[in-house]
Amino acid sequence: MNDLRIAIGADHAGFEYKQAIAKWLGQDNLKDFGTYSADSADYPDFAHPVASAVENGEFDFGILVCGSANGVAITANKHQGIRAAICWNEELAALARKHNNANIVCIPARFISIEEAEKIVQTFLNTEFEGGRHATRVNKIAC
Repeated sequence: MNDLRIAIGADHAGFEYKQAIAKWLGQDNLKDFGTYSADSADYPDFAHPVASAVENGEFDFGILVCGSANGVAITANKHQGIRAAICWNEELAALARKHNNANIVCIPARFISIEEAEKIVQTFLNTEFEGGRHATRVNKIAC
């Protein structure tokens, strides 16, 4: 996990979780795209830069956090090369990677604990895409 390049971002509702996850990951190859305070902020201002950085190959994976995870997921998924998945437990994180080859995990800060968020991120980053029949499906996603 330490050799992965990870982009992270959050709005005000996800700021505390973003800070905790970034500290927990403690990686030199982690880039924080903001927000940098708990002051009100617009989730697209952070979701787009994270998604762009993953889409262009600068980073292997992205982590986005907002209150429900819906706003950041909707925004990130506007990018052609992004498969952002809302995950509120470890099983969903594993399936998002195994079956959907998701490259951004979206965390709903208002609905889970920081400890659960860290477990979700760990599962997401440590789970491999299964390929096979799932690759056929994933290859049909792009418009």
